[in-house]
Amino acid sequence: MTTVLISGSSVAGTALAYWLREQGMTPVVIERAPALRRGGQAIDVRGAARTVLRRMGLEDKAVALKNHSNGMSMLDREGNEIFRSEEFALSSGNLDSDDIEILREDLVNLIHEQNAGIEYLFGDSITAVHQETDGVTVEFEHAEPRRFDLVVGADGIHSSTRRLVFGAESQYSHHLGTYLAVFSEENYLGLDHWQTWFNDGVVGGAAMSVRDNSELRIYLGFGSDPIEYDYRDVQAQKQLVADHVTGFGWEVPGFIERMWKAEDFYFDSMAQIKMNTWSEGRVGLVGDAAHCAAPLSGQGTSLALVGAYILAYELGRTSDHSTAFARYERRMRPFVEINQALAQIDRQTVDPAESTRRTDEAKNAIDLDALID
Repeated sequence: MTTVLISGSSVAGTALAYWLREQGMTPVVIERAPALRRGGQAIDVRGAARTVLRRMGLEDKAVALKNHSNGMSMLDREGNEIFRSEEFALSSGNLDSDDIEILREDLVNLIHEQNAGIEYLFGDSITAVHQETDGVTVEFEHAEPRRFDLVVGADGIHSSTRRLVFGAESQYSHHLGTYLAVFSEENYLGLDHWQTWFNDGVVGGAAMSVRDNSELRIYLGFGSDPIEYDYRDVQAQKQLVADHVTGFGWEVPGFIERMWKAEDFYFDSMAQIKMNTWSEGRVGLVGDAAHCAAPLSGQGTSLALVGAYILAYELGRTSDHSTAFARYERRMRPFVEINQALAQIDRQTVDPAESTRRTDEAKNAIDLDALID
């Protein structure tokens, strides 16, 4: 049986582990964190990705955990309402669509439950990859070296697998001019299935109710040229947000105060990963590690689910990993490119109907059943 080491246990990694086992392979998942990561923003499962969930037997469970919103309002810097909509929301688009907006951690947990029996190595990371003709020897930060048939990096935009095998992140990362933080809080605002956004053109954010109004997801963002920072230094990241998100009215000063105590704080640049190839020998990439589209696209999760499904399928239909990686990339790249383009849409100025049209076009721009020889 083919053994595959997967680096990363978020959506792409857990989904790939599921589908590789379905193809008769033996996946092993390694994750730097001591357990599945908590927190993260509300994410969307759309079009072809919803079909993947259905084939995993998880569609109904995901729908049951869907975040329901009745609409949104937009405030200016002083907290005055500019407009409101009960048909459209910035986080999820057209509220009448059949897309599934779900918290990232809830989706990962659903897939992880399907992966009972699969080996997970938590609290460890890859430090070296040695490719040979008939396999890959991997060194770890803590565990003893092990040998696998293949290695797949599903470890996000700052993929250490990509860095070890393909080179520095700077070769592939394209900054989109924005930084975003997100964290959880109790719903002390009493929002009722509602999203409240604020923006002055450079700085902005939102509070949205989730988990049937019991919690908030708070977003704080700002525009900036690339900033050098340690993406593992959470306190330094919080200071960056506090330094940039200033001078706003409404509840924003309170958000900053609560941010300092948040335990599931996430911060990163809005950037895209663009590579000429997603494989090198016996090592491949999937999800954000290969082709991050940025949260601005609203399609990162869908790309992760579809990419994991296609990569596992292609690896399962041939014993030649080079052929499988090539077929996977040939099928996925057009889908990735049309969805990366969505991140260039300014959803605050583009007509919501036009934004929805572009998203609907992109989310189904792949045929999951088409074969490429």
